[in-house]
Amino acid sequence: MFEDFTIRDAILSDLPAIIDIYNSTIPSRMVTADLEPVSVESRVQWLNDHSPDFRPLWVVECQGDICAWVSFQSFYGRPAYNGTAEISIYIHPQFRGRKLGKFLIQKALDACPKLEIKTLLGFIFAHNEPSIKLFSNFGFETWAHLPNVAELEGVERDLLILGKRISK
Repeated sequence: MFEDFTIRDAILSDLPAIIDIYNSTIPSRMVTADLEPVSVESRVQWLNDHSPDFRPLWVVECQGDICAWVSFQSFYGRPAYNGTAEISIYIHPQFRGRKLGKFLIQKALDACPKLEIKTLLGFIFAHNEPSIKLFSNFGFETWAHLPNVAELEGVERDLLILGKRISK
């Protein structure tokens, strides 16, 4: 089903497509706490903070176009947490609902040992039921519930931290 998809490390020239996909999620108020679109320029350092061998940023190509991306980011920025990473998956609107998220979570889980990730986290709004279901289907559990920590369009929203231990 995904034989036409290529996963590779992101490069600077991919950033406009990455940002387009990210910005497409903002109006739903379900995926990100950004309230306004972000600029390519504002995310250059974020892209550069990724490392293919430690905290990669992958893009997913289908027929030459970027249709999704996956980010691994360090948790809390302290050395004792090097075995823990946050994963973010963003999918172009035309490719949502096609099981691409399942494919990408499995690829991410498979990469964890090589990346020396022992614990993977997802930060998901409590009202984002599709993402919660997706992560739960892969054995992620709710490790934290932060009530009313975000305000979106005048509505306070809860944030869940879903976690999965990859290796002991």
